[in-house]
Amino acid sequence: MGNRLSAPQRSSRRSDPADPAPSPYRRRPTVLAAGAVLWVPGPLKKDGWSRKKPRLALVHRPKYDDWSFPKGKLEAGEGWRAAALREVREETGLSCLLGPELPVQHYLAQGRPKEVRYWAAVPTDGVFTPNREVDRLVWLSPRKARERLTHERDRALVDALLVALGG
Repeated sequence: MGNRLSAPQRSSRRSDPADPAPSPYRRRPTVLAAGAVLWVPGPLKKDGWSRKKPRLALVHRPKYDDWSFPKGKLEAGEGWRAAALREVREETGLSCLLGPELPVQHYLAQGRPKEVRYWAAVPTDGVFTPNREVDRLVWLSPRKARERLTHERDRALVDALLVALGG
């Protein structure tokens, strides 16, 4: 009778010394968040015709004592853009119109992987009132915003915004 095929050998990933142990990073679900880099046109220059660089909104979060752009976690069933609009409204009191998408950020937050999507956005309505999550909002030039931002990764968003605005 012909050759019998033997059952395939099962190998355990953990028993292979060349294969590293599974990463805890891969096991933990990624935190999904969205936000916006709010901007307004800069003030007029002395010539009365041209404008200075745009002003960017930074928020201070007392819980973390940091300066960042408004953002927050997606709620169940919520889309990225809807979450960005909601989070901006909750943290700043401002409604906004989303423009171009900016680079996505990936980093670890409290040991968990996090993905944050941002959009350039202009405010359309509302007034800032300090709240539980955000106690201060400031409008700064790109240079001053870079200096004030707590996290290096957020500084790249300033540059991306300027590129998106054509400057």
